[in-house]
Amino acid sequence: MKMIPIGEVLKEQGYINEEQLQLALDAQKNDRSKRLGQHLIDLGFVTEEQTLQALSVKLGEPFVDMNSVNIDVEAVSRIPETLAKKYNILSTEIKGNTLGVVTSDPMNFYGFEDIRLVTGMDLAISLATTEAVKNAISYYYSEVRARNAADVANQQTNQFQMSDEEIFDSEADDTPVVKLLNSLLTNGFNSNVSDIHIEPFDNETLVRMRIDGMLIESMKLQKNIHNALVVRTKILANLDISEKRIPQDGHFVITINGERMNLRVSIVPTVHGEKIVLRYLNSNTPIDYANHFGMNDENYEKMMKMMDNPNGIIYVTGPTGSGKTTTLYMIMEKLAKRDVNILTIEDPVEKTLDRINQMQVNNVAGLTFESGLRAILRQDPDIIMVGETRDAETASISVRAAITGHLVVSTLHTNDAISTIVRLEDMGIEPYMVSNSVVGIVAQRLVKKVCPHCAKKVKANDDDKRIMGKDIEYVYQSVGCPACHHTGYKGRIAVHEMILIDKRIRRMISDKNDISDIFDYVKVNQNYHSLFEETLKLVEEGKTTVNELLKISYYER
Repeated sequence: MKMIPIGEVLKEQGYINEEQLQLALDAQKNDRSKRLGQHLIDLGFVTEEQTLQALSVKLGEPFVDMNSVNIDVEAVSRIPETLAKKYNILSTEIKGNTLGVVTSDPMNFYGFEDIRLVTGMDLAISLATTEAVKNAISYYYSEVRARNAADVANQQTNQFQMSDEEIFDSEADDTPVVKLLNSLLTNGFNSNVSDIHIEPFDNETLVRMRIDGMLIESMKLQKNIHNALVVRTKILANLDISEKRIPQDGHFVITINGERMNLRVSIVPTVHGEKIVLRYLNSNTPIDYANHFGMNDENYEKMMKMMDNPNGIIYVTGPTGSGKTTTLYMIMEKLAKRDVNILTIEDPVEKTLDRINQMQVNNVAGLTFESGLRAILRQDPDIIMVGETRDAETASISVRAAITGHLVVSTLHTNDAISTIVRLEDMGIEPYMVSNSVVGIVAQRLVKKVCPHCAKKVKANDDDKRIMGKDIEYVYQSVGCPACHHTGYKGRIAVHEMILIDKRIRRMISDKNDISDIFDYVKVNQNYHSLFEETLKLVEEGKTTVNELLKISYYER
């Protein structure tokens, strides 16, 4: 096949004019290390997508959205990973003796010939952007490695009849179980997983991964592999490998794709063996409105007002898994830009932050939230972060720290913002202390976003309108496609409700007014939007579904 004059193709299809083509040709004369198409992109005359779409028309090869391509992992494994990365080519499907591949460089004839020789198959070529193909290669080959490691482990069953000490007597990383666990962790990281569940049952071990709040089955393993996986995990987390009767918790740090990753480990005994849950404490999941702490403009402004207070407590509330800690860390990173002394007490430290002195709870050594918080107060702090307010003693010390001139940021488990006031009083904090210390409360939830690649717009039925409390004509339903692991949802977005503790609310708390009266005042005077109302906006905008709104409504109705 002859080389395609990309400049002429782009000009012919109206993407560039003659003057722009000449400028790019002049740039190429000065720098022949790059192709003409790349010079056109660098000069801003076209985008990579426009270039590929033009080539798609010229060559008759489809331009595809990688998120919408149904990729067969068996097809992926036909091309060695080194070749896939070298040529930025990913195989997607097998049809007879033809291998479907996607690439960002349809002119890479040498790469195509190499792959034909290695696979012995004809190629059907599709086009996608460089970054999209790279990301897909990273994701799918980590899945291939995980499956291969599982296959090897399942086949080499004799190795798992050995004792725990014999299996892990050396530091070698080439034992089947080590490779299996490493590949599971890498695959989970590349898939934006929050947790990996390794669950023993009667005849097999099931591996499931939580993505966007949903548990998705990843693979099944032979039962005799399970104990070796448990022991390997315990060794990494510095737990007792001989103790199998009681729960154990720990954590360890590994490097995945060049990034240090902290994983929390929980192991509990079940009737079929010990179940493992591994939680990624550093997340690479993209956050909507990341520069606004994941908040919309209005809530961000309220948050900044809270943070401008020189002293007092800011509480971020919500159930487990609502993203409280992520929000807390984003707030602390913003505060760390000031000329202040910041200390934290956490259990565990999930992410290390610049310019912040972080301390981790160690109950065995006697370092609890209470003792750590008392020690922090002797360190001349300006701002204190308490990872979680778990008990009355921690709450009491936090309140005293706030009243004596420190800004304290902490999390609390309550269903909504206003309940925080009641919760603190239930923990034994006097109402006048609550009113004098708390400056703001943020309640948060994570709502699953409907997959943009497969979402279906439908007419709202009577049940939908009843749940929404509004007569909305159309809503979006989740369907399921390769991009969202056939769940119908892809990614999550945070919703918030906020209460600023102003003078009037302080007086009402001190006077022990009923919490409903305080709430009525907030709704009238603070432009308050509940979690339900914030989620309803997302439904109206087509970002989430009525089913997600229904989950939020259980907290409010």
